[in-house]
Amino acid sequence: MTLPRTNRTFAPPVMEARRWLEGVTFTDEFPLINVSQAAPVEPPPEPLRQHIAETALNVAEAHLYGPVLGLPDLRAEVARQWSANYDGNISAEQVAITSGCNQAFCTTISAIAGEGDEIILPTPWYFNHKMWLDMIGAKVVPLPTDDILLPDPERAASLITQRTRAIVLVTPNNPGGVEYPAELVNLFYELAQRHRIKLIIDETYRDFDSRSGPPHNLFADPEWPNTLVQLYSFSKAYRLTGHRVGAMVADTSLLGGGEKFLDTVTICPNQLGQHAALWGMRNLSQWLAKERCEILDRRAAIVENMPQLTTHGWRLMGAGAYFAYLSHPFDTPSDQLAKALVSDHKILCLPGTMFMPKSDPDGAKQLRIAFANVDRTGINMLYDRLKRAQY
Repeated sequence: MTLPRTNRTFAPPVMEARRWLEGVTFTDEFPLINVSQAAPVEPPPEPLRQHIAETALNVAEAHLYGPVLGLPDLRAEVARQWSANYDGNISAEQVAITSGCNQAFCTTISAIAGEGDEIILPTPWYFNHKMWLDMIGAKVVPLPTDDILLPDPERAASLITQRTRAIVLVTPNNPGGVEYPAELVNLFYELAQRHRIKLIIDETYRDFDSRSGPPHNLFADPEWPNTLVQLYSFSKAYRLTGHRVGAMVADTSLLGGGEKFLDTVTICPNQLGQHAALWGMRNLSQWLAKERCEILDRRAAIVENMPQLTTHGWRLMGAGAYFAYLSHPFDTPSDQLAKALVSDHKILCLPGTMFMPKSDPDGAKQLRIAFANVDRTGINMLYDRLKRAQY
């Protein structure tokens, strides 16, 4: 009997973690600290919600099917802003709007790879990338990272075969939070160029990068469409998680293949969400700058509080955007530890085992903290509880 494709992979990690809350009691004095999922917990700002409401009432076509590759105005705005932000040359025809960044990834892979083809993923990986590759029958080739979660291009080169179709980078990284240096990204780009494979860069968290200026200069290369595919999400920047709006920037021929996938899966992206994303890009730059400052302050709080844990054997491996990635000092594997932290210390976080191959023992020593969901007070409370943990 043929195994169904969904049975080839694991259960959704965030949903699994939520089940750990069943039967656990929380109080006002000892509330849950939920640092499991990287998603804004507040709705979009009121002016954006007002625009969505007005669009729903006054733009009749916003309730109908739209173009498969997205609203022309939104595609053009992404092309215009990205060209300016990356010092590059991107046309609207090289942009597709998708139902979230996950769908942008699925679309890309469906357009470049078939069953048995190989995709290189640095570890720890973003679990939804691994899940999709499992389900389509692609072979995931793990690329271990170093002690500060940076992948090595030379090690990646040794993994490339005739079946390799792409290398995937996520920067700022999920789950590690690390911002990949531009020089490192460029080395991976040159590697992909030499082997005529794709370099897929997921920049979901680009709006919260701590650096000034472009995070890389790849779009400045006139030949970028031959190699580069960039993925993005409007969810984090404008709190549009429920509207499912993402984007991919790629060669027009790749988007032509992607259009087949998108037409089959969703026909078109959410129209109201696209109008919201476009309005946000045009009107919320100052608001987004404040959001970025708040996230960077929470990152600073993570780093500042770390000494009280390092004395107990913890280590901060990476921090940035929405995430901190920690190694813990206990003999208890992280999948068991994460469950125990819920019942004993009212902390919900994800174990490193959810981001690593089963064969890699490092996952048992690691935890991911999605700190964007808690303010400085919550971060202080988190560290106070972690330092009391004994397993």
